Amino acid sequence: MSKELIRLRDLTMEFDGERILDGINLYINDHEFLTLLGPSGCGKTTTLRIIGGFLTPTAGTVIFDGECINEVPPYKRQINTVFQRYALFPHLNVFDNIAFGLRVAKKPKEEIEQRVNHMLEVVSLKGYGHRNVSSLSGGQQQRVAIARALVNEPKVLLLDEPLGALDLRLRKDMQNELKRIQQATGITFVYVTHDQEEALSMSDTVVVMDKGRIQQIGKPEDIYNEPKNAFVADFIGESNILDGIMLADYKVKFFGRTFTCVDAGFEPNEPVDVVIRPEDIDIVDPKEGHLVGTVTGITFKGLNYDIIVEFKGFKWLIQTTDFHPVGAEIGIRLNPEDIHIMQKSEYSGMFGDYSSYSAEYDELTEDAGDGEE
Repeated sequence: MSKELIRLRDLTMEFDGERILDGINLYINDHEFLTLLGPSGCGKTTTLRIIGGFLTPTAGTVIFDGECINEVPPYKRQINTVFQRYALFPHLNVFDNIAFGLRVAKKPKEEIEQRVNHMLEVVSLKGYGHRNVSSLSGGQQQRVAIARALVNEPKVLLLDEPLGALDLRLRKDMQNELKRIQQATGITFVYVTHDQEEALSMSDTVVVMDKGRIQQIGKPEDIYNEPKNAFVADFIGESNILDGIMLADYKVKFFGRTFTCVDAGFEPNEPVDVVIRPEDIDIVDPKEGHLVGTVTGITFKGLNYDIIVEFKGFKWLIQTTDFHPVGAEIGIRLNPEDIHIMQKSEYSGMFGDYSSYSAEYDELTEDAGDGEE
């Protein structure tokens, strides 16, 4: 059974009368890799800074290991932070950068030597101790920053978009590396990113945020497969989201047809949002399809094609390994487990139709690394 380490209770944060956080309630377990995920300005970095002690919340409490730490300054918390800009000391070599905190704490020389060398092994930089930090690659500098934060053996490591400055290939390598380091040290990681793939591939728990509020908390596969609302469905991966009516348990109606689904517990005839992931749609001969549509756009993506298909004036994104030219008529079949039902929310009607396809799609594929709050 995991032990709770941090609890945020009714956390509110206001800057100049603007509410940045709006009643955040969250607990973080010991040894957990938890990611705060959301678009720029959603409040994830503010939440991280409050945990680290760099900001004091307008209201609410931060409980650490059973005690309120609202008034405890950052340097007295058992929490270290790695920022996107690594802030290494350019005049010190790798060993001395990592040893800095231990020397400030006046640890014995032998202990410093032992702990720094152990950290160099943990972050795969054995033999790099004498190197000048400015001679290292971005990924190596990132690892030195992580080693420096971990060598003091904090209970929690906060990471604020730490891979944002790295190129795609290096980011992928570092994602695996961070997960490995977290598992090797057993230290709780609280990670901030706007990158859905990063969050899904690394985390034990993902917290999806928007407009200063938590939209959903869950395991990566639950967040992806069972999004709580249209915002989560659209933000995590790509989705076709349309209006439906839940006729009864396991029966939903959209596009004038009734489909069997695996959801229950809604009111009879309750309006709902229906989510269908682009990769879950089976393309069949038009004569065999539940729905028949026309291909209006196609993009080759390497492993598959992204095709835009128009059904009754509503455009869907479908991912397929088979080529279907523009103008082709295709049928699709939907299996019950591929139809996900969500309650209506303030986000209903904002996402899902790819008729504004090119602009929306460009936005989805661009790197959104534009900082935070």
